[in-house]
Amino acid sequence: MIDEEKLHAFVGKMLGDLGGGMSVPTARIGFRLGLFDALAEAPATAAELAARAGGLHERYVREWALAQAANGYVDYDAASERFSISPEQAMVFVNRDSPVYLAGAFELIAAMVEAEAKVEECFRHGSGVRWGDHAGCLFCATGAFFRPGYVNNIVQNWIPALEGIAARLGQGAKVADVGCGVGFSTLLMADAWPESQFVGFDFHAPSIEEARRHAAGHGYGDRVRFEVAAAKEIAEEGFDLVTMYDCLHDMGDPRGCAGHMRRILAPGGTWMIVEPVAGNSPADNMNPVGRLYYNASTMICVPTSLDQEVGEGLGAQAGEARLSEVIREGGFESVRRATEGPFNMVLEAR
Repeated sequence: MIDEEKLHAFVGKMLGDLGGGMSVPTARIGFRLGLFDALAEAPATAAELAARAGGLHERYVREWALAQAANGYVDYDAASERFSISPEQAMVFVNRDSPVYLAGAFELIAAMVEAEAKVEECFRHGSGVRWGDHAGCLFCATGAFFRPGYVNNIVQNWIPALEGIAARLGQGAKVADVGCGVGFSTLLMADAWPESQFVGFDFHAPSIEEARRHAAGHGYGDRVRFEVAAAKEIAEEGFDLVTMYDCLHDMGDPRGCAGHMRRILAPGGTWMIVEPVAGNSPADNMNPVGRLYYNASTMICVPTSLDQEVGEGLGAQAGEARLSEVIREGGFESVRRATEGPFNMVLEAR
């Protein structure tokens, strides 16, 4: 027998979910056309906003703004017919260095939808999707998605939580940023510790090209460079610190990778592994953050891992216990959770 109260509550939830899904294309348009930025300058009618954003078509801007007001992304005053953005909304839609700036999240969702047919085939055959082949620019969207967290945590919270590493970087250390993607994490560390040398490694050549573009013209000289290499194929050794941001679970052979990280570290070196926060059992992850990560993992992380050799498919919600097992299998005696936040946990291996 149907419980009408439960049914109505569930349909209400679905309306919220579907509304959120439908907001993705309109929010992306707002980011790309500068509508959120323009509205942040001052409250505006649709006509004023269209003009301020560079002479856009007023009718489209009006419908867009009403959609964002219905989303709760902007505010609307019916009496004056003006739209505005609150300081809290601006943290998500305007302030690029805010820890909760989410332009990259909308791009990531769009990339997931674009790759849907490819991932569906993986369900039938147990195959994978090569990183870079998922969608038009998944690697760009991934870099943009993670950047706010990196800007607000790497230098301020994560590196300082490691035993003695901040001081070592200040004296001059050799650092490998493995799985560096488009290089945001590498360059943030390089800016904070100019006495140290940094090498960003990634197996995806277009990401390395983008990383080099980001680095160009910033005066790093030869103390920052980016190289194309899979984690287990890095030939350089003697690193005082190896960092790995949100990528160990994507690797086909994370255990082999752990063993290689041990080999390329200098004696007494440290490996920092930043991973999505997760409990050790699926039941622990039935929450809003786990929901995001399980869906992203289905569409991106597991297909990426299964495309590679071994194809362990850890997934984005592997949890500390399983990750620690993988790391210890690589020859690390000590693994501890150095710190954590609402979206990430930081493991220190020595």
